[in-house]
Amino acid sequence: MKAIFVAKRFVDEYFPHCQAAVLAGSVVRGEETPTSDLDIVIFDNQIENAYRESRIEYNWPIEVFVHSLTTYKNYFLTDAERARPSLPRMVAEGVVLVDTGILSNIKNEAAVLLNKGPAPWSEQTLLTKRYMLTDALDDLLGTQNEAEALFIANTLAEAIHEFVLRTNGKWIGASKWIVRALKQYDEDFADRFVDAFHAFYKTGDREGIINITDEVLAPYGGRLFEGYSLGK
Repeated sequence: MKAIFVAKRFVDEYFPHCQAAVLAGSVVRGEETPTSDLDIVIFDNQIENAYRESRIEYNWPIEVFVHSLTTYKNYFLTDAERARPSLPRMVAEGVVLVDTGILSNIKNEAAVLLNKGPAPWSEQTLLTKRYMLTDALDDLLGTQNEAEALFIANTLAEAIHEFVLRTNGKWIGASKWIVRALKQYDEDFADRFVDAFHAFYKTGDREGIINITDEVLAPYGGRLFEGYSLGK
Protein backbone atom coordinates (compact mmCIF):
# COMPACT_ATOMS: atom_id res chain seq x y z
CA MET A 1 0.00 0.00 0.00
CA LYS A 2 2.91 2.34 0.63
CA ALA A 3 4.03 1.96 -2.97
CA ILE A 4 0.53 2.72 -4.27
CA PHE A 5 0.25 5.76 -2.00
CA VAL A 6 3.59 7.11 -3.23
CA ALA A 7 2.66 6.44 -6.87
CA LYS A 8 -0.66 8.25 -6.51
CA ARG A 9 1.05 11.18 -4.83
CA PHE A 10 3.60 11.36 -7.67
CA VAL A 11 0.89 11.38 -10.33
CA ASP A 12 -1.20 13.97 -8.49
CA GLU A 13 1.80 16.26 -8.13
CA TYR A 14 3.42 15.96 -11.56
CA PHE A 15 0.60 14.85 -13.88
CA PRO A 16 -2.55 16.33 -12.34
CA HIS A 17 -4.32 16.61 -15.71
CA CYS A 18 -3.56 13.17 -17.11
CA GLN A 19 -6.40 10.99 -18.35
CA ALA A 20 -5.06 7.77 -16.82
CA ALA A 21 -2.14 6.26 -14.91
CA VAL A 22 -1.18 2.79 -13.70
CA LEU A 23 1.43 1.42 -11.32
CA ALA A 24 3.16 -1.69 -12.67
CA GLY A 25 6.30 -3.74 -12.15
CA SER A 26 7.61 -5.87 -9.33
CA VAL A 27 5.79 -4.02 -6.53
CA VAL A 28 2.48 -4.94 -8.17
CA ARG A 29 3.46 -8.57 -8.71
CA GLY A 30 4.73 -8.96 -5.13
CA GLU A 31 8.28 -9.54 -6.39
CA GLU A 32 9.92 -6.35 -5.18
CA THR A 33 13.49 -6.29 -3.89
CA PRO A 34 15.35 -3.62 -1.90
CA THR A 35 16.37 -1.99 -5.20
CA SER A 36 12.98 -2.15 -6.93
CA ASP A 37 11.57 1.04 -8.38
CA LEU A 38 8.04 2.17 -9.13
CA ASP A 39 7.05 1.74 -12.77
CA ILE A 40 4.33 4.27 -13.58
CA VAL A 41 2.64 4.56 -16.96
CA ILE A 42 0.95 7.90 -17.70
CA PHE A 43 -1.61 8.62 -20.43
CA ASP A 44 -1.84 12.34 -21.13
CA ASN A 45 -3.38 13.81 -24.29
CA GLN A 46 -1.48 17.07 -23.76
CA ILE A 47 1.91 15.60 -24.70
CA GLU A 48 3.10 15.26 -28.28
CA ASN A 49 5.97 12.79 -27.92
CA ALA A 50 6.23 9.79 -25.66
CA TYR A 51 9.11 9.77 -23.21
CA ARG A 52 10.61 7.88 -20.31
CA GLU A 53 12.15 9.49 -17.25
CA SER A 54 13.93 8.29 -14.11
CA ARG A 55 13.32 10.21 -10.90
CA ILE A 56 13.91 9.99 -7.17
CA GLU A 57 10.82 11.24 -5.35
CA TYR A 58 9.77 10.71 -1.72
CA ASN A 59 12.85 8.49 -1.30
CA TRP A 60 11.62 6.15 -4.03
CA PRO A 61 13.26 5.49 -7.42
CA ILE A 62 10.56 6.03 -10.02
CA GLU A 63 10.51 5.12 -13.71
CA VAL A 64 7.75 7.01 -15.47
CA PHE A 65 6.60 6.16 -19.00
CA VAL A 66 4.55 9.00 -20.46
CA HIS A 67 2.28 8.51 -23.48
CA SER A 68 -0.42 10.35 -25.32
CA LEU A 69 -3.60 8.54 -26.24
CA THR A 70 -2.02 7.58 -29.56
CA THR A 71 1.72 7.09 -28.94
CA TYR A 72 1.19 4.01 -26.80
CA LYS A 73 -0.25 2.22 -29.84
CA ASN A 74 3.07 2.57 -31.69
CA TYR A 75 4.93 1.22 -28.67
CA PHE A 76 2.52 -1.72 -28.42
CA LEU A 77 3.30 -2.45 -32.07
CA THR A 78 7.09 -2.20 -31.79
CA ASP A 79 7.08 -4.28 -28.59
CA ALA A 80 5.14 -6.97 -30.42
CA GLU A 81 7.55 -6.88 -33.37
CA ARG A 82 10.58 -7.40 -31.11
CA ALA A 83 8.62 -10.07 -29.18
CA ARG A 84 9.25 -8.35 -25.82
CA PRO A 85 5.94 -6.78 -24.73
CA SER A 86 7.22 -4.48 -21.99
CA LEU A 87 4.60 -1.74 -22.25
CA PRO A 88 1.61 -4.02 -22.92
CA ARG A 89 2.57 -6.10 -19.90
CA MET A 90 2.87 -3.05 -17.66
CA VAL A 91 -0.52 -1.75 -18.80
CA ALA A 92 -2.26 -5.12 -18.50
CA GLU A 93 -0.95 -5.87 -15.00
CA GLY A 94 -0.97 -2.28 -13.76
CA VAL A 95 -2.92 -1.12 -10.73
CA VAL A 96 -5.14 1.84 -11.58
CA LEU A 97 -4.00 5.15 -10.10
CA VAL A 98 -6.08 7.50 -12.27
CA ASP A 99 -8.81 6.74 -14.79
CA THR A 100 -11.16 9.12 -16.54
CA GLY A 101 -12.87 6.25 -18.31
CA ILE A 102 -10.28 5.27 -20.94
CA LEU A 103 -8.26 2.57 -19.23
CA SER A 104 -10.62 -0.31 -19.82
CA ASN A 105 -10.15 -0.15 -23.59
CA ILE A 106 -6.37 0.31 -23.35
CA LYS A 107 -6.03 -2.57 -20.91
CA ASN A 108 -8.12 -4.71 -23.23
CA GLU A 109 -5.82 -3.83 -26.17
CA ALA A 110 -2.84 -4.89 -24.07
CA ALA A 111 -4.48 -8.15 -22.99
CA VAL A 112 -5.45 -9.09 -26.54
CA LEU A 113 -1.89 -8.45 -27.76
CA LEU A 114 -0.38 -10.48 -24.91
CA ASN A 115 -2.73 -13.40 -25.45
CA LYS A 116 -2.07 -13.44 -29.18
CA GLY A 117 1.68 -13.89 -28.79
CA PRO A 118 4.38 -12.83 -31.25
CA ALA A 119 4.19 -13.44 -34.99
CA PRO A 120 5.76 -16.77 -36.04
CA TRP A 121 9.22 -16.77 -37.55
CA SER A 122 9.59 -17.06 -41.30
CA GLU A 123 11.29 -20.18 -42.64
CA GLN A 124 14.42 -18.15 -43.44
CA THR A 125 14.53 -16.69 -39.93
CA LEU A 126 14.20 -20.16 -38.44
CA LEU A 127 17.10 -21.40 -40.56
CA THR A 128 19.22 -18.41 -39.57
CA LYS A 129 18.50 -18.91 -35.87
CA ARG A 130 19.39 -22.62 -36.17
CA TYR A 131 22.65 -21.70 -37.87
CA MET A 132 23.50 -19.07 -35.24
CA LEU A 133 22.84 -21.50 -32.38
CA THR A 134 24.97 -24.13 -34.10
CA ASP A 135 27.76 -21.64 -34.67
CA ALA A 136 27.78 -20.51 -31.02
CA LEU A 137 27.70 -24.10 -29.80
CA ASP A 138 30.63 -24.99 -32.07
CA ASP A 139 32.55 -22.05 -30.60
CA LEU A 140 31.88 -23.34 -27.09
CA LEU A 141 32.93 -26.87 -28.05
CA GLY A 142 36.11 -25.67 -29.69
CA THR A 143 37.49 -23.03 -27.40
CA GLN A 144 40.08 -23.84 -24.75
CA ASN A 145 40.07 -20.25 -23.50
CA GLU A 146 38.04 -20.03 -20.29
CA ALA A 147 37.48 -16.29 -20.61
CA GLU A 148 36.12 -16.66 -24.14
CA ALA A 149 33.95 -19.59 -23.05
CA LEU A 150 32.19 -17.43 -20.46
CA PHE A 151 30.92 -15.00 -23.06
CA ILE A 152 30.11 -17.67 -25.62
CA ALA A 153 27.91 -19.25 -22.94
CA ASN A 154 26.22 -15.89 -22.38
CA THR A 155 25.40 -15.74 -26.09
CA LEU A 156 24.07 -19.29 -26.04
CA ALA A 157 21.87 -18.62 -23.00
CA GLU A 158 20.10 -15.75 -24.70
CA ALA A 159 19.88 -17.54 -28.05
CA ILE A 160 18.50 -20.78 -26.58
CA HIS A 161 15.85 -18.93 -24.62
CA GLU A 162 14.83 -16.98 -27.72
CA PHE A 163 14.73 -20.08 -29.91
CA VAL A 164 12.60 -22.22 -27.63
CA LEU A 165 10.13 -19.43 -26.85
CA ARG A 166 9.73 -18.08 -30.37
CA THR A 167 9.32 -21.51 -31.94
CA ASN A 168 6.55 -22.14 -29.42
CA GLY A 169 4.78 -18.84 -30.01
CA LYS A 170 5.78 -17.25 -26.71
CA TRP A 171 7.13 -13.83 -25.76
CA ILE A 172 10.83 -13.54 -24.98
CA GLY A 173 12.58 -11.61 -22.22
CA ALA A 174 15.81 -9.83 -21.39
CA SER A 175 18.01 -9.92 -18.30
CA LYS A 176 15.93 -11.29 -15.38
CA TRP A 177 12.98 -11.71 -17.72
CA ILE A 178 14.81 -14.50 -19.59
CA VAL A 179 14.21 -16.89 -16.71
CA ARG A 180 10.76 -15.48 -15.97
CA ALA A 181 9.66 -15.94 -19.57
CA LEU A 182 10.99 -19.51 -19.63
CA LYS A 183 9.19 -20.35 -16.38
CA GLN A 184 5.93 -18.98 -17.77
CA TYR A 185 6.39 -21.31 -20.74
CA ASP A 186 7.66 -24.49 -19.02
CA GLU A 187 8.97 -24.60 -15.45
CA ASP A 188 10.72 -27.95 -15.95
CA PHE A 189 12.59 -26.69 -19.00
CA ALA A 190 13.46 -23.45 -17.20
CA ASP A 191 14.91 -25.38 -14.26
CA ARG A 192 17.04 -27.57 -16.57
CA PHE A 193 18.16 -24.49 -18.50
CA VAL A 194 19.29 -22.78 -15.29
CA ASP A 195 20.97 -25.95 -14.02
CA ALA A 196 22.94 -26.34 -17.28
CA PHE A 197 24.36 -22.84 -17.14
CA HIS A 198 24.87 -22.92 -13.39
CA ALA A 199 26.97 -26.08 -13.79
CA PHE A 200 29.05 -24.44 -16.49
CA TYR A 201 29.69 -21.22 -14.60
CA LYS A 202 30.47 -23.10 -11.38
CA THR A 203 32.54 -26.04 -12.64
CA GLY A 204 33.17 -25.46 -16.36
CA ASP A 205 31.05 -28.50 -17.31
CA ARG A 206 29.70 -27.86 -20.81
CA GLU A 207 27.66 -31.04 -21.18
CA GLY A 208 24.38 -29.56 -19.92
CA ILE A 209 24.58 -26.63 -22.34
CA ILE A 210 25.35 -28.98 -25.23
CA ASN A 211 22.40 -31.22 -24.36
CA ILE A 212 19.88 -28.44 -23.97
CA THR A 213 20.99 -26.79 -27.22
CA ASP A 214 20.55 -30.05 -29.10
CA GLU A 215 17.19 -30.56 -27.39
CA VAL A 216 15.70 -27.30 -28.66
CA LEU A 217 17.16 -27.76 -32.14
CA ALA A 218 16.06 -31.37 -32.60
CA PRO A 219 12.41 -30.74 -33.61
CA TYR A 220 13.62 -28.39 -36.38
CA GLY A 221 16.30 -30.56 -37.92
CA GLY A 222 19.09 -30.25 -35.36
CA ARG A 223 22.34 -28.38 -35.85
CA LEU A 224 22.73 -26.54 -39.15
CA PHE A 225 25.86 -25.69 -41.09
CA GLU A 226 26.07 -27.57 -44.38
CA GLY A 227 23.82 -25.96 -46.96
CA TYR A 228 22.91 -22.84 -45.01
CA SER A 229 22.70 -19.78 -47.23
CA LEU A 230 21.61 -16.19 -46.77
CA GLY A 231 21.09 -13.62 -49.53
CA LYS A 232 22.08 -15.92 -52.39
